[in-house]
Amino acid sequence: MSRLNELRLIARVAQMYHIEGARQADIARHLRMSQATVSRMLKKAVEEEIVRTTVVSPSGTYADLETAIRDAFGIVEVIVVECSEDRDGAIMARIGEAAAHFLEATLQPAEIIGVSSWSETILRMVDNIHPMKGGRAKHVVQTLGGMGDPTVQIHANQLTTRLARLTGAEAHLLSAPGVAQSREAKLVLLSDAYVRETMDLFGKITLAIVGIGAMEPSSMLARSGNVFSSRELADIAEAGGVGDMSLRFFDADGATVKTPLDDRVIGMSLESLENVDRVIALAGGRSKTQAIRGALRTGAINVLITDKFTAERLVADNPPDASKEGEQDAQV
Repeated sequence: MSRLNELRLIARVAQMYHIEGARQADIARHLRMSQATVSRMLKKAVEEEIVRTTVVSPSGTYADLETAIRDAFGIVEVIVVECSEDRDGAIMARIGEAAAHFLEATLQPAEIIGVSSWSETILRMVDNIHPMKGGRAKHVVQTLGGMGDPTVQIHANQLTTRLARLTGAEAHLLSAPGVAQSREAKLVLLSDAYVRETMDLFGKITLAIVGIGAMEPSSMLARSGNVFSSRELADIAEAGGVGDMSLRFFDADGATVKTPLDDRVIGMSLESLENVDRVIALAGGRSKTQAIRGALRTGAINVLITDKFTAERLVADNPPDASKEGEQDAQV
């Protein structure tokens, strides 16, 4: 009976603390025991499963889908957002809102942010960020060439400079086209001191924010002129390419697709992206599902922010692998 008596007292302490809202000091006075004993009993109540924690996901959140994607792809964190329709415009808006909140909540002091500026979804994120008091980041670095059609280039430059202003950081623009005319032209552009100064910061980036592109370029990227021709994109697809991050292409298994065209891109490589401490990818939509799946297998992404329709497709095609459970022990 001694154990039953012990458990009865532990249950009473747990009831007073968790249900009646009494403080540990008050419980100690009421039961004539030390506060240290009360603390030990509360810990014991959890160990004995007298107290059990239940997390009830609010309506409009998708904890099961998030867990399934984490398990299937072995990434650290997933945010699945509510969306009323499986349409690109609506999806980008919802992802942008969620990404803005997540960045505001998790941005670390003196962070060096790398951002791919030709992404409409990232532009939506920046539109939703509130100014951060006192300044949080140190630098915001453009990770893909920002020169292009002047009517679209202004959006890319504003994205970088606005994000820097909102986070209290210094902006570093990459004053070169995303795609050079030739490998030789790229080498000439890289000799520019300002271009080199920005690219030298790639190795110091602590947080990268990237979009994921399908083989068909987004309207913003297409209008910029920083794209390969249809024939060149067909060559990449022939080599196994399914999508890109900042015009660096990968296949369905997440392996980098190397073609001579890669030598013309002025921006951060996938290998460099893999070395960044935290990479947040923003992407959703039916046309991008295959690309997102491949991107998640590159090993570069830590956090995915997507919509519920895309999440359902990812889970349907990639059931969770039990062998991967428990592997996500990295810090978000």
